[in-house]
Formats: sequence, structure tokens, C-alpha cells
Amino acid sequence: MSAPPRLSAALEYRPFGFWDSDWSAERAVAASRDFAELRWGPAGLFWSRFDPADGRTTLWRWQAGVARCLTPAAFSVRSRVYEYGGGAFCLLDEGVAFVNEADQQIYVQALSGVPAALTGNPGCRYGDLWPGERAVLAVEEDRGVHRLVSIALEGGHRQALVEGADFYAAPRISPDGQSLAWIEWSRPAQPWTQTRLCLRRRQDCEWMPIEIVAGGEGGESLQQPRFDDEGRLHCLSDRNGWWQPWRLDVQGWRPLPAVLADHAPAPWQLGACSYLPETGLRSWLVDGQGYLAGGNGVLLATGFSRFRQLAADERNDYCIAAGAQSASAVLAIDRDSGAVQVLAGGECGLAEEEVSTPRPLRFAVGAGEWAHAFFYPPHNTRYLGPEGQCPPLLVFCHGGPTSACHPVFDPRIQFWTQRGFAVADLDYRGSSGYGRAYRQRLAGAWGEVDVEDAKALLDHLAGQGLVDRQRAFIRGASAGGFTTLLSLVGDTPFRGGASHYGVSDPLVLRERTHKFEADYLDWLIGDPERDAERYRKRTPVLRAGEIGAPVIFFQGGRDAVVVPEQTAAMVTSLRAAGRQAECHVYPEEQHGFRRAANLAHALEAELGFYRGLLCQAAEDMHWL
Repeated sequence: MSAPPRLSAALEYRPFGFWDSDWSAERAVAASRDFAELRWGPAGLFWSRFDPADGRTTLWRWQAGVARCLTPAAFSVRSRVYEYGGGAFCLLDEGVAFVNEADQQIYVQALSGVPAALTGNPGCRYGDLWPGERAVLAVEEDRGVHRLVSIALEGGHRQALVEGADFYAAPRISPDGQSLAWIEWSRPAQPWTQTRLCLRRRQDCEWMPIEIVAGGEGGESLQQPRFDDEGRLHCLSDRNGWWQPWRLDVQGWRPLPAVLADHAPAPWQLGACSYLPETGLRSWLVDGQGYLAGGNGVLLATGFSRFRQLAADERNDYCIAAGAQSASAVLAIDRDSGAVQVLAGGECGLAEEEVSTPRPLRFAVGAGEWAHAFFYPPHNTRYLGPEGQCPPLLVFCHGGPTSACHPVFDPRIQFWTQRGFAVADLDYRGSSGYGRAYRQRLAGAWGEVDVEDAKALLDHLAGQGLVDRQRAFIRGASAGGFTTLLSLVGDTPFRGGASHYGVSDPLVLRERTHKFEADYLDWLIGDPERDAERYRKRTPVLRAGEIGAPVIFFQGGRDAVVVPEQTAAMVTSLRAAGRQAECHVYPEEQHGFRRAANLAHALEAELGFYRGLLCQAAEDMHWL
């Protein structure tokens, strides 16, 4: 837990939730700049960076102690394959190849040149780029059909390498160019429930038939195949209950020495890299806390708590990392000494003494089960709350729902703690990073166990005297919005909630969503015909009349995942039932807001909404 506020001449007692702060919505959004992907090659270290100031993702090159942006103003480096993208660039001998956000085509750019289009297929999208032999390997999405392709750097000739499965990821070529490995899966599986690792060998310049080398019998999720320098195939498999590194030897697959923990998050995006068989560098999660170690097992960069996108050269290991008091940063770690150098990022923008740091929680839920969260107490060195009062609580519900939260500096969480709110970031049962069994807990139970966990979290914190049970709110984005809405149904302990592009009608989502998630609802809730009553109970729009607490909605007008009509129908149903519903629509935004002005407006509108409800609560409790 954070230390108590430092006493100063300016210290003032003021009601929780109404503290002033220089940490404005605009500053919080500006501090949300993040790094997406990182790669190393002979030409240096490269990374992509998202900046909400212009909503673009740009490519940067680090060389001789200087970082230089390579992306011209008319471009943004972002893939939209499977809607969530990833693997948006790869390194070539004399430059880079990247996916341009606007047209989703692959461009090639020399290090001192301008981008030139490599593909010209308007109906296709590309992602998970990987360098091949004088070619770029990629996942191609062609009007809902997916395949792995090779695109020649000279002339752009396109060759389909593999097709026939519903989805593909991670095309990786062996050092000698004679073996191609990849991940594939077929509906109704999701990449975190059941996938296959496949291999295709080349003989006399011809590709041989496909071999399924792991996952052929089901019940196993594999990700991140990689060849080491000796041509041996590695991957992460959860066959023993955790995503851990395995290697294919002559005798078959064998696990490599590793901590009993997940060594990767759920693969919502393509292009992840959380271990390097070449050097032994690897990262993992224990109770949501991230760790990084080299081949000798010694922990590295211990001041950080989340690690992504690993890379290495002859001397250094590299990664994107973040910590409780450190924003996302690109790190270089000397392999001999362990010394850490921050190459880019890392600045919070908020003074260290003002940061509320997370406390990990493990609390009882259900029958003999546990759930996880991170608790951030209110913290502002200028203010204390009234004596004898506990702060109001915001429960954060992450999206996915097979995703996770992390104990790192989040400038928007600090926006709330600076104003006198306590925040609890919830990893309900079904979140990733806690093993396969925990991740699978949402099967058929979405809208039930996550709601139970949100309420149990409030009970746990109020029982410890950390928050005011009578002034608790809940918020979430996408799947987290669904959890939020159902948590407000009936006899709810929450005074209000915020749904950011949240699911309000799972059947409509099932009918209209994109292919990647087309079967997800059947896994999360059940078959619409066989489990019709279950759907009815877990459809917020059908239970609008049972929602007694006020709700505020935020929606992107171009959202292809949770379409705007869904939120509009929910708002209409609430208002028809005489319920308080406020709605803000941002016409140019998609699923997840990216523009600074919209992000700041949403924060301020949500703050105003909660403060209004806190005033009502004060009247109810005769504090005014």
C-alpha cells in the first residue's frame, strides 16, 4: 500500500473524490504514450510507439545512442488482422517492412528512404510480419479467409504457403530456410483454448506435406514457435497447466527448466515474444507480477513488473518494460553485468511522491476458490479525507474477458487516486496469467463468476476498512463493460457504473461480430438455443428495468466489435424504464479510443458523473 500522504503547509481535509490535482485528464492521456513492438537486427534496435497526441503509431530506430523516427507523417504502423492486429513490422537486410494502418497493406522502407508499397490488395489485411528468404512472410486476411503467404521483396510476387485452417499465427522460418513453423486453430477454438503447432519442411526447393507436431489431440494451447540457432523448434505450451517453454528433440517434446507460471499472456495480438531460446531470456507472471531472467536464472530489471517484446544482440538483452512507478520504457540490459539502461520512455510525468502504488490482493470467492486484484489507495500529498471516513471505490474490470491487468503505472488510474478515489483493478476468474485452469474458469460462466468476483472484491476491501461500502462504483471496457452492466442488475452494492464500448446484447454481438470472436460467446455463455434462458439472464439490455443504479456510456462510432447500435439500444431501454443513462459517442473512434481529446473528455465526463452520485450519497447519508 502507498505511504500516507506527506504532511505539508498546504495539507487540507477535503471529501474523498473531490480533491484537486494538477494531474489533469489531458496530462494523464498524454502520459499514456506506449510502446507496441520491438525487434533487433544488424541495422540496430527498432520499436514502434503509439502517441495519443496524434493517434499514430510510428517506427523508431536506435543506433549509436540516438533514437530516430522513421515513419513519415502520412503513415501509421498498425495491423488490424483479427481486429486486434500485432506483428506490424519486421526487419529486412536493408530496411523494414511494415503494415500501414490506413490501407492495411505492406510497405517496404529503406533506412534512409520513403515507404514503397509491396502489396496492393485492397480487400486484404496483413499482420504478423516475419522476414523470409528475399521475402516477407505474413498472415493474410482476405474477406474473412486467412492464410500464410510469402511476398517477394522484388516484384511483390505473392505465394500462398498454407491455407485451409480458420486462423493462423506466427509464421517462423528456420535459420537454414528449410523449415517453416506456425500456429493454427479452427473454429470454435480460441487461441488460448486449443491450437496446433505445425511444421512444413522443404526438400529440393519444394515444400513437403504439413506435419502437426503438437496440439493435434486437442486440449492444449500453443504459442510463439521459434527456432534456435541450431534449428531446434521451441514453443510455449500449457499442456501442464501453464504456458511454459518446450523444445522438440529427437525423442519428442520436452519441457525446459522454468518457473511453474505463465510465460506469456493470452495471445489476443500477433507478434508477441516473451522468451528467447537463443539466449535463455524469458519473462513470466506470478499472481500478476512480471519477472524477467536470463539464461542463468538470475532475475533482471527488478524495478519493473511487466515485460514484453524481448530481443537480444551479442551483448545486450532488450525488452519493453513497465513498473509501479515507471511508464512503459525500452530497456537495454547488459548480459554480463545486469546493468539496465532506459533507451526511451519510462517517464511518468507525475512526481514519485504523488504516485499511488499497487498492492496485490488474493481474496476468497465461490466455493474454495480465489480471485486476484490490485488495490490503489487514494493518494495526493495536498489532501486528507474527513476523519472517520473511508474513500469511495472504483472497481476496474478489464476487457477480453480472457485478458489481465498489470501492477504498472497507469496514468488514468492515477487520475482517480489523485482525486481521492480508491481503485481496485480486478483480475476475475477467467483472466490470463494465472494458469490454464484459472483462465478456463469463464467457460459457460461469463456474466456470473466475474460479477461474483467484483462484488466479493468490494466485500473484501470494505471488510478490511479500506473503502466505503456505500460509495462504490464499477467500470469496464468491452467485456469489462458487460461485467459492469450485469453487476448493476438487481440488489447491487454499486451506486453507479461506466460502460466503455461494453457488451450489452451478447446475441447481437454473436451475430454481428468479426470471425475471430464469432464462437467466443458460445464458449463464454453457451449455445443460444440450448441455453436460451442463460442468455436471457445474462443479457443486460433485456434486464435494463432491473438496473437501479445510474450508468454512463462511452462508445466509438466506428466500432466493429461492439457496434454502436448495441450501446444505443441499451441506453434507450434504460431510459424507457425510467433509469438514469448518460451517453457519449465519438464518431471517429473504433474499439478502444485512441485520440487524445476524446480520451480526456471521457475521463472528465466520468469524473463528473461519479461526483454527482457522491453528492447524492452524501445527501442520503445526511452528510450535507
